[in-house]
Amino acid sequence: MSDQDSPGLDYRVADHIATITLNRPDRKNAFTMDVVDAWAAALRSAQTDPDVRVVVVTGAGDAFCSGVDLEAFAERERTPWAEKNLLTERIHQVAFAAEALTKPYLAAVNGVAVGAGMDMALMADIRIAARSARFSEGYIRVGLVPGDGGCWYLPRIVGSATALRLLWTGDFVGADEALGMGLVSAVHDDADFASGVHAFAARLAAQPPVAVQLIKRAVREGERHDLRTALDLISSHQAVVTSTQDSREALAAFREKRPGVYTGR
Repeated sequence: MSDQDSPGLDYRVADHIATITLNRPDRKNAFTMDVVDAWAAALRSAQTDPDVRVVVVTGAGDAFCSGVDLEAFAERERTPWAEKNLLTERIHQVAFAAEALTKPYLAAVNGVAVGAGMDMALMADIRIAARSARFSEGYIRVGLVPGDGGCWYLPRIVGSATALRLLWTGDFVGADEALGMGLVSAVHDDADFASGVHAFAARLAAQPPVAVQLIKRAVREGERHDLRTALDLISSHQAVVTSTQDSREALAAFREKRPGVYTGR
């Protein structure tokens, strides 16, 4: 187990699962620059830590993330150049670190995810919601455009028409509606939420880690390239994964009808 805390964010690794907890419950986990910096650093640490196989991000208390802490940003320089650099050089580092993460990245949305908080949840590979979760791309309500990738992520997850409806209205979406539109992959009652998320994360952590990471790479590259390029890439991935100890163990476990034991080699 490894622990790494920063102001407003906790980072823990146990049983091959890294958990990032936004820990400002009194502010509905609205993020400051310190939180953003620690979040990006946690994702980069998880990527390079051989003990980590799955990453989960969640919020403390009754919220996932309510977006930017406007009070913490009130004294910032407000020139157009300063605004752009604030996003590009600081806040967007979370998106860049998430994009570079080759391990499964789950957003456990335990309450409201609003504005930049919703965008941050969209950066994950899979979103799992508590029954009480609510989502809103609320930027339009304050005369802003989504600053953390909502216009890029959301159409790819729910389709352009649904994304535009949510982006143009700022309407709140409950957990069941989010499940129906494909915004989240599973919904758990609040009492069962933590155990449900952990069970799924543990299931992924128990899979052959090299194969898991190569599948994620193939999916992400497939979103960018044509079929021939994707198949050429997967032929290389297949050649690599079949040479691993884990692949041989998985095949033997399948033949012998027993659980496999995977090492990441």
